[in-house]
Amino acid sequence: MGTDPARNLSCPCPALRYSIPPAMAAVRIENVSRRFGATVALSAVTLEVASGEICFLLGPSGCGKTTLLRTIAGFVHPDAGRIFIGDAEITRTPPHLRGAAMMFQSYALWPHLTVERNVAFGLEEKKTPRAEITKKVTEILAIMRLSPLATRRIHELSGGQQQRVALARALVVQPRCLLLDEPLSNLDSRLRVEMRGEIRRLCKDFGLTALYVSHDQKEALAIGDRIAVMDAGILRQVGPPLEVYRQPRSRFVAEFLGETNLLEGRGDGSQITTPAGQFQTAATPPSGDLLLSIRPEAWRLTPNPQPINSFPGALVESVYLGDTARHRFALESGPILTIYELNPRPREISLSPTLYATVDPTDVIPLPNP
Repeated sequence: MGTDPARNLSCPCPALRYSIPPAMAAVRIENVSRRFGATVALSAVTLEVASGEICFLLGPSGCGKTTLLRTIAGFVHPDAGRIFIGDAEITRTPPHLRGAAMMFQSYALWPHLTVERNVAFGLEEKKTPRAEITKKVTEILAIMRLSPLATRRIHELSGGQQQRVALARALVVQPRCLLLDEPLSNLDSRLRVEMRGEIRRLCKDFGLTALYVSHDQKEALAIGDRIAVMDAGILRQVGPPLEVYRQPRSRFVAEFLGETNLLEGRGDGSQITTPAGQFQTAATPPSGDLLLSIRPEAWRLTPNPQPINSFPGALVESVYLGDTARHRFALESGPILTIYELNPRPREISLSPTLYATVDPTDVIPLPNP
C-alpha cells in the first residue's frame, strides 16, 4: 500500500513555512456576560491572551466555553462587556471584519467543492484578486501537505485530511487570531495525538494567537501555553498547564483536571490534621478548616515508614494498566487512597502486609473547604 503524502506533516518545506506572514494580535476580554433566558452562559468573564499564545478553554459541558469562543468570533453578542483584538475593540464588529478565523468541530466544509475551492472560500468572500488567491492557496496546500488532494471533493477524504483542509482554510486568510472549537474530536486517538502537536507547531510557525476549546485534558496539557478552567460561566483558574495541574486553587479545578485524593482537615499554621493523620506542606498552611488535594501519582508505596507524611495501610486492590498500576490503598486510620504507580515492575503483591503511603510536602495542596 502506498504512503499517503498528505499524512506526513512532520517537516514542511522551510521555504514555504514563513511565506505567509504572521499577523498575530493579543485578545482581551473585559467583563463579558451573556444570558440565554434564565441561563447564565458567561458571568463577567475577563481574560487576556497574549500575542502568539495558545490558550485552552476547559470545563464541563455547558460551562460557557463555546459561547465565549463564539462571542469572540462575533456569532454571539454579549449582554455586557468588551472584546478587543489588538488595540481595536471589536465587540460589535461584524464577524468577517474581526480578523478572527474559527475552526468548527464539524469542520463546516462545503461537500460540493474541491479541496482547493474550500480553502479559497474565505479569500473569495474577501474579494481577494484571483492571482493572489491562487498563490496563497497553493502555498497553504503545500505547507499542509494537501497539494496531491487539491482536486478531490470532501467526501473522498479521510477524517484527518478533512481536519487539515479546515485548518488550511482558517490559516490562508491570515487571521489575527485563531479560534478552535474541539477540532480533533472526530479523529481516532492515534491521529489526535499526531495532529495536536501539528496544530501547536503551525500556530507557532504562523505566529497565531489561538483560543482552543477542548474536553481533552491531555490535549490542553500538551499544546497549551495557558489553560483557563471554566465552570457555570465563570473562570475558576487561569495559568500555565503545570501550575493549574499541580497548584489547583479550588476543589472544582482539582477534581476536573485529572484525578485527586481529597481529605478534609484543619490547619493550625504549622501542619494539617486529617482523619488520615498529620500532614506537612511546602508552605505555611492556613489555619482553619480546609481540604487537602493530593494527586494519585504523587504517592509512593514503601515497606518502611518515612520521616514525614508517611501513613501505614494495606493494598486492597491493584489493577495493572501497562504504563501504570492503579492501587486502592486502605490506611489504618480509615480513608482509602487512589495511588498510581508509574512504570510498575513485576512483583508479588500481597494484600495483607503493612505498607506505607508517603507523599512529598510539595505535593500536598491545601484548598478552601466551604
